[in-house]
Amino acid sequence: MLNLANKITLLRILMTPLVVLLLYFEGPMTCILATLAFIFASLTDWADGYIARRSNMVTSMGKFLDPLADKVLICSVLIMFVKLDWAPAWVVIIIVCRELVVTGLRAIAIDEGIVLAADKFGKAKTVLQIFAIVPLALHYPLWGMDLRLLGLVLLYIALVLAVVSGANYCYDFYRNTRKQAG
Repeated sequence: MLNLANKITLLRILMTPLVVLLLYFEGPMTCILATLAFIFASLTDWADGYIARRSNMVTSMGKFLDPLADKVLICSVLIMFVKLDWAPAWVVIIIVCRELVVTGLRAIAIDEGIVLAADKFGKAKTVLQIFAIVPLALHYPLWGMDLRLLGLVLLYIALVLAVVSGANYCYDFYRNTRKQAG
């Protein structure tokens, strides 16, 4: 049985196709709707964690689904940006590869009884990715402002944090598996 926090996490995953579909139908109004849907989906990340901790509903399923939902939402939108030529492919490839590597390391670590906790760089990376996606998703000038440059700058900063936090995960994985091996 899914608790409320896990249902909210699943909602984030289920909203991903809606955001991508709205981006596919280019135009100012669909970009605004896609951005609003993305913001709502991103806020569920805060809501599910808050509810899980406050109501003592933290579950193994939630610990697995929550970061997966973040990766599905963010990577799907970034890949769509590449298709639309709104973000550089090389940046998105590095970010997506980092997410795959970290997810793989976490899965192996869990199997070994090791917890690879998110570090401050990884958390900052996620926040910056969200803040980069919003102006990139708006795409069209809004109130006379072209927000694309802001989105790209934030995306490049998120890329640096993705590489740093990815390296930290690799180091922590190596250190913990060596320690466990004795």
